[in-house]
Amino acid sequence: MPPITLSSLSYDHGTSEAKLIGETIGAAFDRTVARYADRDALIVRHQGVHWTWAELGARVDALAAGLLAIGLVPGDRIGIWAPNCSEWTLMQFATAKAGLILVNINPAYRRAELEYALNKVECKALVLAPALKTSDYLAIVQDLAPELASAAAHDLHAAALPHLRSVIRLGAASTPGMVNFDEVMKAGGEAQRAQLAELAGSLQFDDPINIQFTSGTTGFPKGATLTHRNILNNGFFVGEAIKLTHEDRLCAPVPLYHCFGMVMANLGCMTHGAAMVYPSDAFDPLAVLETVQAERCTALYGVPTMFIAELDHPRFAEFDLSSLRTGIMAGSPCPIEVMKRVQSQMHLRQVTIAYGMTETSPVSTQSSVDDPLERRVSTVGRVQPHIEVKIVDPQGRIVPRGVTGEFCTRGYSVMRGYWNDPGKTHEAVDEAGWMHTGDLATMDEEGYVNIVGRLKDMVIRGGENVYPREIEEFLYRHPKVQDVQVIGVPDPKYGEELCAWIMLRSGQSATPDEIREFCRGQIAHYKIPRHVRFVDAFPMTITGKVQKYLMRQQTIDDLGLTHQKTA
Repeated sequence: MPPITLSSLSYDHGTSEAKLIGETIGAAFDRTVARYADRDALIVRHQGVHWTWAELGARVDALAAGLLAIGLVPGDRIGIWAPNCSEWTLMQFATAKAGLILVNINPAYRRAELEYALNKVECKALVLAPALKTSDYLAIVQDLAPELASAAAHDLHAAALPHLRSVIRLGAASTPGMVNFDEVMKAGGEAQRAQLAELAGSLQFDDPINIQFTSGTTGFPKGATLTHRNILNNGFFVGEAIKLTHEDRLCAPVPLYHCFGMVMANLGCMTHGAAMVYPSDAFDPLAVLETVQAERCTALYGVPTMFIAELDHPRFAEFDLSSLRTGIMAGSPCPIEVMKRVQSQMHLRQVTIAYGMTETSPVSTQSSVDDPLERRVSTVGRVQPHIEVKIVDPQGRIVPRGVTGEFCTRGYSVMRGYWNDPGKTHEAVDEAGWMHTGDLATMDEEGYVNIVGRLKDMVIRGGENVYPREIEEFLYRHPKVQDVQVIGVPDPKYGEELCAWIMLRSGQSATPDEIREFCRGQIAHYKIPRHVRFVDAFPMTITGKVQKYLMRQQTIDDLGLTHQKTA
């Protein structure tokens, strides 16, 4: 037996000539504003916004001063509940300069979730849009805090939201007890400007600056607490991996409340002087295609379902996407066939895949524009600079390369912890500082990582470990299959059986037997889905993550299966 060496184990660490950035977001922002003052900074198509870095900088400073003027002090938490818009970005940079902790509220949240989030982190202020699609945000907040009707500005005292003092609404209309965003923009004076200048020298890069709630599939969401150092560096190194420069224009249809938008897009652009381009308030494939063409975007971000919707849009062929060079597909497992289509049909010859999670700011591994094509379409790349990764067995031992285990990561990117929840923090981050992701992965001899599934998604059929991702990748090859998700469901004989949820291409029809026949002789018999369901859509979070636990529950209910496993 050959001796075990470091290179034979699934461990790697990222090196770089570029040092970690040891400063606050505000300091980095000011330097970019000064260096690229007259270049485009923010373009928001649906709002008609087109600001240079100098214009963005002036608005950010005004808002930061205004936030201090309404009584907020460094360390206070302020929530933002809004879709993609210019005000979101102003809030991101203004709160950082004022030393406030921005709390990202999922636009899909409803009354109970909003109440939980605001109270969990004791938000003192909330900025909200009037509405999004069918959600009336104003009505939800008024229902939660009827005291708003008679409250003075910035002096709310609500029984259900005891810590909330200020509610700031977007738009020109007025709402009793709320203050308009534009009023806050004008509230700061010379005293607050002087206070901002003083804060610039006292804020530390290890200060918490952002709380993001992780989507809870069971129990309540947890508030991952991130620092300047966490997200500023991650945004920078993600941008480095796709060779961003001040000449680039990044189209970002991904939600800003999520790390993909506010870190990988906004901070990636800010640290390189690139332009941030938002095509719409919420994802719309046609708006993305129109925006890339009109703004001559050079980079495009998205989760796989977004790229699929763009590629399969009936008007796709009408648009000139030749300005595109690079981008990132992330947020959920990236189908190889979709990656190949993105490269060949959308001109994204240097598209990369990034992998990570909110708790790690988010990216831990990423492919590079210089990586061979096969590596870029079939792996999540290699470890990012200044980060360590390892893959371990259930006992926590590092497994040999090529062997499946749990992906763990350590370094500057790991969160401060879950807000006011040391127990959950300790469950996720061990005593040595390793974040346990819950993702199953392999690492090859060159350090490329492949995510093969979630620990909780792994299906054990008759004693065989089956990874749904492998079967999904195979079924993407079927010419009629547009998208597919594979789950495990209870079975009295084998303990679990496989079920494939399939979205067919437009105009196509198929039968379960046809799908199973496609698999026979190509993959092992125990990997062939016993159940096949044809659907029009998958249950998803607003960030495009497929909610497999809901699919599993629905399948169990529809097929009359029992939750109890019998092996």
